[in-house]
Amino acid sequence: MSFTMNPFAVLSDTIPAAVMQAYVVVMFLLVVGGTIADMVHKRSAQYFFENAEKAKKARVKNVGGAHKAGIAVQTIAADVLTSAEFCNQRRRVAHLLGMYGFVSFLVATIAMVFFYPSPAMATPAVWPVLWHLGALMVIIGGGWFWFFIRVDVSAEGHPWHRIVRADLFILSLIATNLFGLIWSAAQASGWNAWSSIFLALFILSSLVLFGGVLWSKFAHMFFKPAAAFQKRVAKADGSMDNLPAPADRSNPADRDRHSMELLKDAPLNMGLGIKRERPQHY
Repeated sequence: MSFTMNPFAVLSDTIPAAVMQAYVVVMFLLVVGGTIADMVHKRSAQYFFENAEKAKKARVKNVGGAHKAGIAVQTIAADVLTSAEFCNQRRRVAHLLGMYGFVSFLVATIAMVFFYPSPAMATPAVWPVLWHLGALMVIIGGGWFWFFIRVDVSAEGHPWHRIVRADLFILSLIATNLFGLIWSAAQASGWNAWSSIFLALFILSSLVLFGGVLWSKFAHMFFKPAAAFQKRVAKADGSMDNLPAPADRSNPADRDRHSMELLKDAPLNMGLGIKRERPQHY
């Protein structure tokens, strides 16, 4: 496998660049259409805006534009770029590998297909390297999650090969990157028959990935940052997502309304509590 070879430029000898570019555009439209259909079907956008209106009525202070801009920066830095919301560090690393790998793979694909689609155009080495490394990152992160981290495998004891509809996104994501890597390797080795087979599998798996947005968790990637931002704003303005504010036992009013007499004078920090092992196939 040559990490500096543009596989799409080689493919242009068989499939015109215009066809490849049209396919990428169709995949983009499928993602947009699937996301909109998901929003309509699950009414997620309606719920989000209705919840935001309720929060406005429940807020105890106004959050200015500068403060909201700072919250947006925090959301991007913590919830998007570093996935700090994951308490499980293994899952966080696997997620970051998959996320940055997929972004690298996607951006490099667009660059090579639209700007360097033929062997006559010298492709800067950075794009093929990003494409191949991105695919490897997705395979490693996604495979790690699939075989070892999924809760129904690690905690509930189900076999790794048990597949439900919710697995459509992760499986098609891994398959797209895996078949893409194998297709590239077959091209570089001159194995034309194998190259055609894995190209077909690459196209099929990418069609499932981008065309199956309505039935997978793909659209979740777009809702998650908005939900994280709204959660931080709700905490800043005191609306608390329409939940009661956390009790503060240093406040006599909070302490005296506790239903358990023994806890009224309990210390604020009562230690680690019961230590137990992580659930394993209970």
